[in-house]
Amino acid sequence: MDIQPVHGHPALRIDNVLVIGDLHIGVESHLGSKGFHLPSRTAEMRDNLLKISGDATRLVVIGDVKDSVPGSTKQEYREIPDFFNTMIERFDIVDIVTGNHDTQIEEFLPKHVNVIPASGLVIDRVGLIHGHTWPSAEVMASETLIMAHNHPTVMFRDGVGKRTTEQCWFRAPFTDAPSVYEKRPKETIMIPSFNRLLGGSPINVKEEGFLGPLMNSGMVDIDGAGVFLLDGTYLGKRRNLMVADRDRTKYKERERKGVKPPY
Repeated sequence: MDIQPVHGHPALRIDNVLVIGDLHIGVESHLGSKGFHLPSRTAEMRDNLLKISGDATRLVVIGDVKDSVPGSTKQEYREIPDFFNTMIERFDIVDIVTGNHDTQIEEFLPKHVNVIPASGLVIDRVGLIHGHTWPSAEVMASETLIMAHNHPTVMFRDGVGKRTTEQCWFRAPFTDAPSVYEKRPKETIMIPSFNRLLGGSPINVKEEGFLGPLMNSGMVDIDGAGVFLLDGTYLGKRRNLMVADRDRTKYKERERKGVKPPY
């Protein structure tokens, strides 16, 4: 089992499997409703994915194929089928592990695309989830856990207080905290969003939390996580990269409350 980020891209290789997350096809329609009119980038994502696919024979999308929730847009009905028709022509196997935005995703997809429950998928001792709900016991028994959902970025502040962000990889060990799971992975790798139009959530902002029950369970050593840029540059441990900023995400606190494990 060889897990390697694709250099310069928010994608991961597990041997012959290519892993991406957070396509959010249709986000332009959502932005258009707020007065920001942008051309669709779905074709660009499709072309970039084909360009980096190399000799991969299987594609796994770990959640949030579509953007609208609840409901759907004409853009999603038009572009999601075309996107995945291209994928099933290119890859022998195409899997989607459902995310919180993927309501009724089956009605958008060609019949040869496999839809996996949000509790996750295991490939060669690697667990794959979106991250908005608890993994299955089988997924938690994997050696490494890959997740998406948080759209990780790292924030930089210069001497005059100007803020910039860059997409990043977030690689964190698991702790020995009490858990309902009999087994747990050695580490989790959080994958950046494949749709770069989304921006992301800075992982190094003080008092800024993470989305998803697992990231708020105490089982993940968040402060001890290593942070890497897409070009492979290692920035250091999260605890040494923290900056102060206002809470940029209005819904995080709501999502962190009241989520119970399924066991």
